[in-house]
Amino acid sequence: MTTILEARDLTKVYGDVKAVDQITLSVEEGALFGLLGPNGSGKTTMIKMLTGQVRPTSGSATVLGLDVGKDPVGVRNLVGIIPEQETPPSFLTSMEYLAFVGAVRKIPDLETKADWWFDFLDFRDKKNVLCKDLSRGTRQKLMFAQAFIHEPALALIDEPLINFDPIMQDLVKDYLAGYVKKGKTIFLSTHILEVAEEICSGFAILHKGQLLHTGPVADLTGRGEHLPQFFLSLVRKGNHV
Repeated sequence: MTTILEARDLTKVYGDVKAVDQITLSVEEGALFGLLGPNGSGKTTMIKMLTGQVRPTSGSATVLGLDVGKDPVGVRNLVGIIPEQETPPSFLTSMEYLAFVGAVRKIPDLETKADWWFDFLDFRDKKNVLCKDLSRGTRQKLMFAQAFIHEPALALIDEPLINFDPIMQDLVKDYLAGYVKKGKTIFLSTHILEVAEEICSGFAILHKGQLLHTGPVADLTGRGEHLPQFFLSLVRKGNHV
């Protein structure tokens, strides 16, 4: 399998705090990889470094064959990104925002693709509504659409289900599972452990900026363990180190 994302001793220090401490991991093409951890564990910082939004203090990362430190814009042009906080421009309508994304990414037949997303995520009635007037759940739908509308080989998504109701969560989980079956790759940050166990093929656990474990979900299920219990046992041990 082809390695599509690799972090090598990736570290980010803010003052006296190591938000991410020498993380090394890799993700293979076609994986649905879950980056797991409590709030404040460094998950969002990792995604920002992997997408070139934040420069690491030390270490390096390669995404889709590009050195993130040397070509952060090139990386962001290729991948799909859903940030932790959904932030579509308040002064644009939903359709105007997707049209802007389409222009930047040079997406052909943008309106047809946008209409598919409005129907799929059930917010066609918000197509011409200003983003500032959208609910949090609808803004999340819009951010999800912009991340996948160009069908990227790799999407890095930070807590993508957090503002969705159970029906929409189920729809999106099915979409993500189907997406990787096409050979695409997803790097998913979440603290919803049951979701990670259900849909992820591999996972890593971060706690206080440190990597506690990485490996296939099948290794756990094969020995009769469940991800939530495994996660909690590791994190509790980490709290006493």
